[in-house]
Amino acid sequence: MNRKQKKMLVRIVLAAAMVICLGLLPVQGLLRLALYLTTYLVIGYDILRKAGRGILNRQVFDENFLMAVATVGAFALAIYTRSGDYTEAIAVMLFYQIGELFQSYAVGKSRKNISALMDIRPDYANVERNGKLEQVDPDEVSIGSMIVVQPGEKVPLDGEVIEGSSTLNTSALTGESLPREIQAGEAVISGCINMTGVLKIRTTKEFGESTVSKILDLVENASSRKSKSEDFISKFARIYTPAVCYAALALAILPPLGQLLLLGAAPAWGTWLYRALTFLVISCPCALVISIPLSFFAGLGGASKEGVLIKGSNYLETLSQARYVVFDKTGTLTRGVFEVNAVHHNKMSQEQLLEYAALAESASSHPISKSLQRAYGQEIDRSRVTDIQEISGNGVTAKVDGISVAAGNDKLMRRLGIEPIPCHHVGTIIHMAVDGAYAGHIVISDVVKEHSKEAIQELKRAGVKQTVMLTGDATRVAEAVASDLCVDRVFSELLPADKVSKVEELLEGKGEKEKLAFVGDGINDAPVLSRADIGIAMGAMGSDAAIEAADVVLMDDDPLKIAKAIKISRKCIRIVYQNIAFALTVKFACMALGAVGIANMWLAIFADVGVMILAILNAIRALFVRRL
Repeated sequence: MNRKQKKMLVRIVLAAAMVICLGLLPVQGLLRLALYLTTYLVIGYDILRKAGRGILNRQVFDENFLMAVATVGAFALAIYTRSGDYTEAIAVMLFYQIGELFQSYAVGKSRKNISALMDIRPDYANVERNGKLEQVDPDEVSIGSMIVVQPGEKVPLDGEVIEGSSTLNTSALTGESLPREIQAGEAVISGCINMTGVLKIRTTKEFGESTVSKILDLVENASSRKSKSEDFISKFARIYTPAVCYAALALAILPPLGQLLLLGAAPAWGTWLYRALTFLVISCPCALVISIPLSFFAGLGGASKEGVLIKGSNYLETLSQARYVVFDKTGTLTRGVFEVNAVHHNKMSQEQLLEYAALAESASSHPISKSLQRAYGQEIDRSRVTDIQEISGNGVTAKVDGISVAAGNDKLMRRLGIEPIPCHHVGTIIHMAVDGAYAGHIVISDVVKEHSKEAIQELKRAGVKQTVMLTGDATRVAEAVASDLCVDRVFSELLPADKVSKVEELLEGKGEKEKLAFVGDGINDAPVLSRADIGIAMGAMGSDAAIEAADVVLMDDDPLKIAKAIKISRKCIRIVYQNIAFALTVKFACMALGAVGIANMWLAIFADVGVMILAILNAIRALFVRRL
């Protein structure tokens, strides 16, 4: 509990003890009234102050005004009838404050998941100057600076590891408990905690553009984007509150006047005033006004704890209606990293063929060349390679240890008068010729992410009607990946503009209440992410443009989190609808009972505070999403 909550708890306990003691003491008259008024002020002074401030600011009709009128009226009624029973007025305020404490605790608990992310904000960056480390504000570090991150410190800016290797704790960013190994040459994002070795990092972004800064901005602004349900409740409360105040006023005045004018009987002013006050207490819309935003806040907090950042409750609501999920392929369903996955050799060993290929391609920075060098796995001795010649659109030729080597596509082989052997594997085929003779071929392909197939299956189980893959890859490669992952439809050989057109076609073909989500990671995906009903970006290694354009960001690039995000949103929306239906049903039923005199002030307390507490408890369930 925070300081404010502890103070409120002390007031509640003190007021409850005073009520019990006053019930046992044989005091009467003005002394009894004074003691009960003191108790009332202990528990309700802040509500009276808020109600007074609302009247002065011409914002009269809110829950504070309702509570103040109902409880002060109950006191006045007890004085008027000389019953000496002031307990009801204090009980109404006491239980209302218990409900407020409950609400404050619930908001604090859900906020804790989101505010925990604030701990990733770095306090300083270690910059090496004149052989010494100086701690400076991360905002002052420019792109290309060399920073040092020691064990136990946060990585303050995005960059590339130049020296050292370590283990990074990424749980605050991704929700993933397993640490990540990092070494020289690899990219690192801000917000991670360095656990073991010392890292020397060259920064690639300023702090304002770094991953941690963007995440914090998303989190801080998430609650400002309201859903349709929240807008409905806000509009409903603005109309509902004055309506019930006027209805209560009419209930207090019209029936007794009717008794006097129509029946000629003595008007029962006290009876109808009590019913009107009871009606007011029952009608307080706290359960809706508090529990609906709290449900969305808890949903956003639960999602962030799982490494899914949703930019607002409006996007949470839209995500719950997703029935079509469209994927970019490279970097989304696949890792976007080329790897050698097959070597078909002829007259030499697999190791020899890879060695010749890696050496021949050693001067190139192309991803395919890099994948050949990684597969070779040994240090490249460039002194062994001469006469490197790159033939655009074909491949390379070179001399390795004085022996002619050619590595490229089938066009290169035919150009050299060598007939290549076709390969039936899907991927990029690098044909090899050594000393003028065909030596075999190497298959290189993009690697499918570990959870991609499971992610598609989970989406189907979550009620997604259709999964679609869009890619610029060749049809044969695209269809092989789609078949392997069980994606429903695939469109290949697309330019970025073609992807937007395809998404627009799919948007036209879906139902009115069905939403389409697009998942991507690259700069070229930004227009499609903006055009879809809901855009989902890969956040760990995705481009800034994609993260900026998206409505949902997956912090660990795991496609399995897409189904998780949809399930979280649907659970949250179910809770919202449950609270709306429950609160309105109980409210209107008890208001009707209060108007005809069946419900007393104690039932009014249940209808107001009891419903609010039950709705808050239900809303807190949106936080618990681990097992979805």
